[in-house]
Amino acid sequence: MALPWSLHGDGRTVDATEIVAPEERLTWPRTIGLGGQHVVAMFGATFLVPIITGFPPSTTLLFSGIGTLLFLIITKNRLPSYLGSSFAFLAPIAAAQDVGGMPLALSGIVVVGVLLAIVGVIVNLAGTRWIDALLPPVVSGAIVALIGFNLAPAARDNFAEAPLTAIITLAAVVLSAVLFRGLLGRLSIFVGVVVGYVAALLLGEVDFGAVGDAAWVGLPTFTAPAFDPGALPVYLGFLPVVLALIAENVGHVKGVGQLTGRNLDPLTGRALFADGLSTVLAGLGGGSATTTYGENIGVMSATRVFSTAAYWVAGVVAIVLGLSPKIGAVIFTIPPGVLGGVTTALYGLIGVIGIRIWVENKVDFSRPKNQLTAGIALIMGIADFTLALGGATFGGIILGTVAAIVVYHLMSAVGRARGTD
Repeated sequence: MALPWSLHGDGRTVDATEIVAPEERLTWPRTIGLGGQHVVAMFGATFLVPIITGFPPSTTLLFSGIGTLLFLIITKNRLPSYLGSSFAFLAPIAAAQDVGGMPLALSGIVVVGVLLAIVGVIVNLAGTRWIDALLPPVVSGAIVALIGFNLAPAARDNFAEAPLTAIITLAAVVLSAVLFRGLLGRLSIFVGVVVGYVAALLLGEVDFGAVGDAAWVGLPTFTAPAFDPGALPVYLGFLPVVLALIAENVGHVKGVGQLTGRNLDPLTGRALFADGLSTVLAGLGGGSATTTYGENIGVMSATRVFSTAAYWVAGVVAIVLGLSPKIGAVIFTIPPGVLGGVTTALYGLIGVIGIRIWVENKVDFSRPKNQLTAGIALIMGIADFTLALGGATFGGIILGTVAAIVVYHLMSAVGRARGTD
């Protein structure tokens, strides 16, 4: 059976005016090397989610690799992407774990995955215009921003456990982003974790007790979800994540399309469905939910290589890493101080992604409906407003999301009725 990639040129070089297209590849040694770069690019952020949530890192890596391969198959090898851990789930996972532990959190992940897959089917049949109408940039930007800023207290708490290590870690993130160019500059979070980890070692904050007992090769820990019909507020808390994942996937498709000079919009439905299916599988097995990764777009932009062959390599490598419990045990030794420093930057960056949506779409904040949509949603999310209704309690993310959608469309409707919109 012939492989689906044709050799680009001589397979060794890429002209400055050309790109290696998704259906092309370089020589296999170079392709394997590029796949390794994508693994490095995803690794720093992907393993942070299970560390923060308490999920098994090896399980997360395994399902991340499997999800990436599924994504490539479903998008017919035409859309290069790595599916790493999604940070959008952190707040609802924490809320679910407070109520029903990891199994309930996993059931929330499965629900989101199913909904995202359904959205993918609808988009594949009806296009994306309805998404643009429901979630204009001011609304989608506010939702993404409030998800990131809502996590600020978690970063603060970890930071407070070991302030010196946290400061060293945060300084390493900032300086690496400024001092390094190319791949290292794009991996500032990963560099920060490495530097912070070395500092924590020197300060005696790392415990290797569980590493020696872990096997080099073996299946990771699998955990089944537990669905609870009585936990409706918990599941509602996961719903805004669907909107964030839609925004991330649509942005990924458009970003890769812009870089390759192709219209990849017809693949949007397939991308959403693939990410949804990958998230369902991860939730069923005990792994973190998945999403497309901007870090890997950075690698493609720097190398000008968009070959999906490199992503097949990255997916296989992630699966192999996931089958090493010892690697997972080492990852779990990262202490709170390192997490505090890196999440201070990371959660802020998630929030800024929402602001970037406003900037890139030139949202006019001189208009009251945009001002109030963003302002009300952000305050509800950052302050983590709560509302008790009929024995159910709803948190800041769901309230802020509902507020953003309702305020914008209500003010738009009134404005149109009065002829002032």
